[in-house]
Amino acid sequence: MSQISWLRAIRAGFAVRTRHAAVGGIGQAHGYIAGCTLACSLALTPLALAAQEQPRSGQDVAALDWTPRDQLTEEQREQVPTYCSGAYVQPPLPGLAEADTANPAGGELPLRARSDQARYQLDRQAVLTGNVEITQGNLRVTSDSALYDQQAGAVALSGPIFSRGNGFALSGSGAQYDVDTGVMRLNTANFLLYPSAMRGTADQLVRQTETTFAIEQGRLTTCEPGNNAWSLVASDIFLNRETGVGEATHVRLEVKDTPVFYWPYLTFPIDDRRKSGLLYPSFGTSNTGRGLYAAVPYYFNLAPNYDATLTPQYIHGRGLHTELEGRYLSRFGASVLALGYLADDDEFGREFPDADTERWGLDFNTVATLGPGWTGLIDYAAVSDDEYLSDLNRTLEISEATHLLRAGQLSYTDSDRYFEAILSGYQTLDEDISRASRPYYQLPELVYAQTVGDDLEFNWESQYTYFWRDNEGLTGLEQAIGSRFRVTPEVALDLREIWGFTRPSVLLDHTHYALEDYDQGSGNFSRTVPFFQWDNGLYFDRQFEFFGADFNQSLEPRLYYVWSPAKDQDHIPDFDTSLTSFYFSQLFQRDRYVGGDRVGDNNRLTAAVTTRFNSLETGTERARMSIGQIYYYDEREVGLGTAGTETRSDSALAGELALRPLDGLEARVSGLWDARDYSTEQGRSELIFHSEDYRWLLNLGHTYDDDELEQSDVGAVFPVSRHISAVGRWVYDRVDDRTVGTLAGFEYASCCWSVQLVAQKYLRSNEEIDNRILFQVQLTGLGGGGSAAGEISEAVFGYEERQRRREQMTPAFGRF
Repeated sequence: MSQISWLRAIRAGFAVRTRHAAVGGIGQAHGYIAGCTLACSLALTPLALAAQEQPRSGQDVAALDWTPRDQLTEEQREQVPTYCSGAYVQPPLPGLAEADTANPAGGELPLRARSDQARYQLDRQAVLTGNVEITQGNLRVTSDSALYDQQAGAVALSGPIFSRGNGFALSGSGAQYDVDTGVMRLNTANFLLYPSAMRGTADQLVRQTETTFAIEQGRLTTCEPGNNAWSLVASDIFLNRETGVGEATHVRLEVKDTPVFYWPYLTFPIDDRRKSGLLYPSFGTSNTGRGLYAAVPYYFNLAPNYDATLTPQYIHGRGLHTELEGRYLSRFGASVLALGYLADDDEFGREFPDADTERWGLDFNTVATLGPGWTGLIDYAAVSDDEYLSDLNRTLEISEATHLLRAGQLSYTDSDRYFEAILSGYQTLDEDISRASRPYYQLPELVYAQTVGDDLEFNWESQYTYFWRDNEGLTGLEQAIGSRFRVTPEVALDLREIWGFTRPSVLLDHTHYALEDYDQGSGNFSRTVPFFQWDNGLYFDRQFEFFGADFNQSLEPRLYYVWSPAKDQDHIPDFDTSLTSFYFSQLFQRDRYVGGDRVGDNNRLTAAVTTRFNSLETGTERARMSIGQIYYYDEREVGLGTAGTETRSDSALAGELALRPLDGLEARVSGLWDARDYSTEQGRSELIFHSEDYRWLLNLGHTYDDDELEQSDVGAVFPVSRHISAVGRWVYDRVDDRTVGTLAGFEYASCCWSVQLVAQKYLRSNEEIDNRILFQVQLTGLGGGGSAAGEISEAVFGYEERQRRREQMTPAFGRF
């Protein structure tokens, strides 16, 4: 029948409205089949979807949307890692809404059909041939031919089958579609899930809803089309895009089509949402113990706001060491609890025959926002022995130390007030530390500070602390415990203009002690020290052009004077006081002591100057140079033991230099230089470089301190090829003339997997060198395991950002 006679038949009422409308005839067919009459106005519209490329029989559907790197737009290329040769680009889907899981295809939704040719049998079936398109809700399927059975409500499609939807693409050799339920079965199927860049094949794939797929005899991977570096092969796979979880039975992991591991049952993520399950194992070697260790973590996704990770790990020579980390997020804040336990450490027993071989560690911290301005904090750590952290710890967020902090804090802050209440104590790990050298508990410490006024300022800071420690066997000032109340009111005139500032001030530092076990007389006494300060600065600036770029240079001279009298304080115990390290910013501190048990005498003037170079285009500070010196008009008499007293009339020159000529290049130098004998007292220099994409990283460092310490440090990550990068760090101690730390290895990264392998040597607290090998592997889309990346991040500045960008971009190639 010609197209004209076909239209006449329609106008004559040949179309019959039924539950599954049936029409008869041959021609170019367009119409509603479920619950609608034929729409005559559509009869002149050919199949629009035919313009898009359709898969050939057996063709990998992922290959249709894979775009080589050189064909991506510049914006797309910036989001694709360098080691990826291309990206999936999902074409637009006009006419399809976002996936609606509450209203899947099928049921009462109309079924639309288009084709080049059609043959209808009234109330029985419709046969469509040539560029067939079936649409129902958000489902759109194309094929060579289709047979619609009106009575059964089923459509059988043959020829290359192709279907696109929101976030997926499917193809197959044939398909059966249930009009009422929306279930579609594809034979010899290929599939692609865009958000996770997961593709695969199946003997049969059942699209149950827009978000769930059941696969029989399937294979899936996140590798590029044509590359099966790894794949999961299973007898049955179920993918749920709504929950982000995949399940599979009789699963084997294949690397280059070679089976390497088997699971009878496996669940795995298909997007970046969390789920319970085994994480990838980590393993390595170390000369701590007898060498080999292996760990198999299991992650518990218990609820959206709390989870846990259990990590049993076998350490050869020590036994089974189990660690548990729990995380909880409430409306107040985040909490983390980490535990480690080893029932019987054979190696520890051999090394320390009289020690308890049951070993454990605990670390708990929480930060809570309790209301506007109110914050709470708890930090508590404990271990069974002083060797636990160096021997066993892998997940506790505490490093090797001589004392472990245990503290609780409540604080309040607003624009002009501050309050803090603290309870703190310590666990001393090194039993060789004398009782006199162990820190005091603070039970409690209360701090209140407030500022009132604008130009004329009134500042108030007060502190109450009760100090305690076990003083058995101690004598003299070292046995004293008790309370200290300190208050420092200040009146200041703070005048500031765009060209400079001046700030004269008067401050009174008053402290009262109420001590126990004090043998220097009465334990109740006070100390009062007045301060006069005057801080002054000027700002000059000019603009200039340098190599075609516009800059603003500022010149900022500064004079700071401080005076306070000397008070005898040798009768006061040292609870928490120390002499500050001297560096450039210390030039403008009123006191050379931190803590409240010593207040220094001062009659000194600081002269300093800073110049800055800022880009006028971006505002970025490209260079900063500062130099200053202190001039003393009196000898310093107030000491802390043998430290703090001095007769010299001037300080060493203190300087800082920071250069940032490029966004990825930064150099910093700071130090103290004695102009009298032309010697460097202290120095620290470092050079930090990273390329724009962080593939190239370089850290150079040097530290010097009066012949007591001199170390050089080099760390780098650099690409050897598009996929392989070398990783290394070397720390050399020039005083001891030995290497105290190294890290060397490589990483391989591609679109679908990455691996890091490093060997590390580091100096332990007992001055022994520990050796270990660390390994980490990650399969894109399925997560990863191991500890190598964490060690590299600590060793090479910038590597953590490199990893963050990689995780953010991968699998970005499936998201366009």
